[in-house]
Amino acid sequence: MCLVGLGAGCGAVLRYLLTMIGKQVWPGRPYATMVINVLGAFCAGLLTALAPSAALRLLLLTGVCGGFTTFSTFETDVFILVRNHQWGRFAWYYGGSVVLGLVACLAGAGLGGGIG
Repeated sequence: MCLVGLGAGCGAVLRYLLTMIGKQVWPGRPYATMVINVLGAFCAGLLTALAPSAALRLLLLTGVCGGFTTFSTFETDVFILVRNHQWGRFAWYYGGSVVLGLVACLAGAGLGGGIG
């Protein structure tokens, strides 16, 4: 449990820092969340393929990746774009997050040697 909490705390701090950078780079747009989720998916795929020890999986996969990725924030961002009738941004953000997240996860798994 301590490993998960320690990892989650580190992941949350990383997410916060990248969100602050994203607000400077893309003011008024939720793209930092998408970048965070894609990076998290890549790391999760890599860690899954490498199959580290149980303790490292708890620390890095469950903890850091779980604290770093932001699915609930993603859904909130989607809701705001829909509510504000920003259909083009919604389509790019939602589709991009799902497709790029899957591609990143596959790339991480491939890099880790976990793809057939």
